[in-house]
Amino acid sequence: MSKFNINLHETIYSLSDALDLVGVTHIHHGKHVAYMAAECGKQLGWAEHAIDELFQAAMLHDCGVSKTVVHSKLAQFEWENDNSHSRLGASLLMTSPLMAHLAPIVRHHHTHWCELQEMDMPRQVKLSTNCIFMVDRVDVLILGFMADQSNLLLGRDTIRQKIFERRGDWFCPELVDAFMELSRSEAFWLSLETEHIHGYVAQWIAGTPAVEMDFQTLRSIVHIFSYVVDAKSPFTKDHSDGVARLSRYLGELSGLPEASCDMLELAGLLHDIGKLRQPDELLHKPGKLSAAEIGQIQRHSFDTYNIIKNIKGLGKIAEWAAQHHERVDGTGYPYHIGENEFSTEARIVAVADVFQALAQKRPYRAPLMPDQIMEILNEMVDDGKLDRSVVLLVDKNLEACWRSALGEFCVAELINMEASNT
Repeated sequence: MSKFNINLHETIYSLSDALDLVGVTHIHHGKHVAYMAAECGKQLGWAEHAIDELFQAAMLHDCGVSKTVVHSKLAQFEWENDNSHSRLGASLLMTSPLMAHLAPIVRHHHTHWCELQEMDMPRQVKLSTNCIFMVDRVDVLILGFMADQSNLLLGRDTIRQKIFERRGDWFCPELVDAFMELSRSEAFWLSLETEHIHGYVAQWIAGTPAVEMDFQTLRSIVHIFSYVVDAKSPFTKDHSDGVARLSRYLGELSGLPEASCDMLELAGLLHDIGKLRQPDELLHKPGKLSAAEIGQIQRHSFDTYNIIKNIKGLGKIAEWAAQHHERVDGTGYPYHIGENEFSTEARIVAVADVFQALAQKRPYRAPLMPDQIMEILNEMVDDGKLDRSVVLLVDKNLEACWRSALGEFCVAELINMEASNT
């Protein structure tokens, strides 16, 4: 089994960049919340391990959010709806051995203190989750204020007052008192500016060494984020899983070593992570995209690269994932790389992405059956778009590729659908 030397803090930071993209314009939310929460923990004299756990949970607290419409509702201070994103986020974190300990904190990060203090859980968990809730609301108030003003210091008194008014009800009194003391200084607010917040997080990353991580452990972390991406639209459910399975299968058919096949699977899971920046309505549009919309869509693979490249040890995976829309003749995007730069692995991911997308339902068409998919792939080969040798492997193993792309459950559904239509 492959081994990767990975810095967990660096991984959390980089992948939280993807979660921050869901806000489209409000793109540093997770980092703001992590900074403010950690400073509150320090103010209260919490142990170092408790602050580190708080920081991780704060960076990932919105991992159950993938739709911009949900994010926009969460950006309303008084929003009181169901906490399905908190439950989903906690469930996703539970699937990863290295993330499971954060699940209880994420699960209740919108629960009011008056309810939370009666729940049966360790007091430190209650304080950590309520701390995230409090500073999450602070950042929402900041967002509202900065929409009209450029100087945050002019709004700090109003923001502090709104938090203090909910002391003992929404927020634990000792947390509010710590926040009120911290937020008296201009430095607290100025540290939220982009250059300072990145420096703060960089120090946190630098304090943690890389550790050896096996493929399955790393995959469990990566899969959290591929799930969030695919959940953005009902038309892309399981898309990344399908691309990952098919990429690995084609890598094995190509005779690539196990380590490369492991990396192909990770690249497939992560290839669309940049789509979290895309507005929901763009992915749901049933008709032809405008030139402006095409331009918007074409940035997602570039965003994918910029997210993954910062995780040391995943450089090749970042390249293969980002090149899934490149084409053999150089007409793809976002780099228009030449044929000599287009690696076998990246060509495999590109073919797997096209195959899986064609096999799934989209807002503008029904799912295609294997023979229909094969016809399109061959046309793309003839037009110089896809690699001939990779597509030939698909043709020779068409049924198996279809099952890899969709998974057995979806294949059975499509077969039943086809049977009922004939």
